[in-house]
Amino acid sequence: MFLQNELVNPNADVSAILPEIMVAITGIIVMLFDSFVPKQRYITGIISLIGIVFSGILLGLMWGDAPYLTAWSRMIAHDSLRISFSFVFLLVTAMTILISSVWTEREDVPVGEYHCLLLFATVGMMFMASGNDLVVLFLGLETSSLATYVMAGLRKSDLRSNESAMKYFILGSFASAFLLYGMALIYGATGSTNITEIALRIANPNFPALLLVGGAMMIIGFGFKVATVPFHVWTPDVYEGAPTPVTAFMAAGPKAAAFASFVRVFVLGFPLIAGVQASVYLHDSWITALTVMAGLTMTVGNIAAIVQNNVKRMLAYSSIAHAGYALVGFIGAGMATTADKRDAAIASVAFYMLTYAITNLGAFAIVALLGQKNDRRTEFEDYNGIGFKSPVLAFALSLFMLSLLGLPLTAGFMGKVLVFRPALEAGNAMLTLLVVVAVINTAISAYYYLRLVVVMFFRDRTDEWFAPRIPTALAAVLVITIVGVLYFGIFSNGVIERFSQSPARITVKAEK
Repeated sequence: MFLQNELVNPNADVSAILPEIMVAITGIIVMLFDSFVPKQRYITGIISLIGIVFSGILLGLMWGDAPYLTAWSRMIAHDSLRISFSFVFLLVTAMTILISSVWTEREDVPVGEYHCLLLFATVGMMFMASGNDLVVLFLGLETSSLATYVMAGLRKSDLRSNESAMKYFILGSFASAFLLYGMALIYGATGSTNITEIALRIANPNFPALLLVGGAMMIIGFGFKVATVPFHVWTPDVYEGAPTPVTAFMAAGPKAAAFASFVRVFVLGFPLIAGVQASVYLHDSWITALTVMAGLTMTVGNIAAIVQNNVKRMLAYSSIAHAGYALVGFIGAGMATTADKRDAAIASVAFYMLTYAITNLGAFAIVALLGQKNDRRTEFEDYNGIGFKSPVLAFALSLFMLSLLGLPLTAGFMGKVLVFRPALEAGNAMLTLLVVVAVINTAISAYYYLRLVVVMFFRDRTDEWFAPRIPTALAAVLVITIVGVLYFGIFSNGVIERFSQSPARITVKAEK
């Protein structure tokens, strides 16, 4: 077995994790700078953005390179899943820093501490995408989660923010315990924590029953992190109580990171091996469980969003529904019959998380600007009649709502088409029904997305309202997100092809 040879020569190649190291070093620099030169509100943000850009450059240079495949005893994966999701994390963090410029100035939060926490959360998310070992995945998850717990309660004088952080911490810790115990059971069944080795050993496990129990517990842990029904109850309260820029980050970054780990463990670690009873039973069990969860997640998320009067809570339930849509592509990847179809399905999930992140960050940027201090103005009625008083913000927010709905020529439309396609191509009646449920739920979601558009343009205000000044950083976010929504809705083919390219697949072909 390859691991026996690599225990002798683990190949501790630092260059394989240079993007992660760059972000971690930037976080340390920000922390030290803030300690010696405090209250420099913009310097730490600029340092953070520079570090993120350099990390992205290093990541881009690694794309397509094969030498990292055996680094760190194969605990670090180097494939399209790692690289595509890591780019999503870096983009989310950079945009969050820009969005936060208004909030940090308005509410006088410790900026250096905030930027440092953002960067360390990003390091954890990147290891969640690159980890090819259950231990690495858990360490990345906890690094990201601990930083996010603190950020949710960073507005210390606000009771809602305190409640948000406490609920997120307690329930998140509970879910992490399920996940860790599930990993321990998988180790007991296979004798390894390496995902590649687990995929080889499930054909002849030590204790087949532990595979099912461990897989079920990991579904509970990951289900909490991606906010699927019935593990979604924390999402509305946490999203509403946390500061809006932190909510934007949580809805896009940690959710995408959890999906990356979820896909790697279940699609790549628990594959279907024809003729092997333990593998077939495990595969069919998690496919069935996730199919039921996806249908419930879409339905509950959309129906609950209809009755919300707070925009942040509405977007929280919307994020639950979108987790259900992403699960459709995830299940399609699990049902793929060839490696090419599997890679294409995984790429569709990565692309969906990219389009959702861009759209969601744009929407939350406007909510953060209009919300005022302590997010006082986040009710639907606070948006009455602002359409023609602030046309730039209103039309931008309308575009983001239409993209979340999945209107053609927007990024959201292409994202949904791509995650639904693998499920349809699987030729399975259960997955076809799941796609039908997803389409029906998309139609249901039109009510609450269009409701915000109607409120902005067709309702009269009962009080005086003045359009806020759009700061430069927030203007940059709006330009990037608007261009991204339109570009990925029209010219998405190149990105999809790039996301589908796998260094691992290239190397295997070369060896043959």
